[in-house]
Amino acid sequence: MMGEGADDPKGLIREAYRIEGISPAECRSIFLDWALSVEDARAAIPRLLQGRPEHPMTDVLREGLAEVPQGRRGGRAARLKA
Repeated sequence: MMGEGADDPKGLIREAYRIEGISPAECRSIFLDWALSVEDARAAIPRLLQGRPEHPMTDVLREGLAEVPQGRRGGRAARLKA
């Protein structure tokens, strides 16, 4: 299956947009598989978003650009820092 070059080598994102009635959970699963297949997902996301319609995959791609919140570390590492 041909994708969209280096940004979507397996064509996962392209195919997600073709699936009618796809759920956000299914899009997240596809996104994870896609992210593991590209070298720099954060750099590719803005290019993949260009010209995309409103769709659950569009929302998931936007979420992929959000900063990861820095929470507390759990377990032994958190106890030793105190």
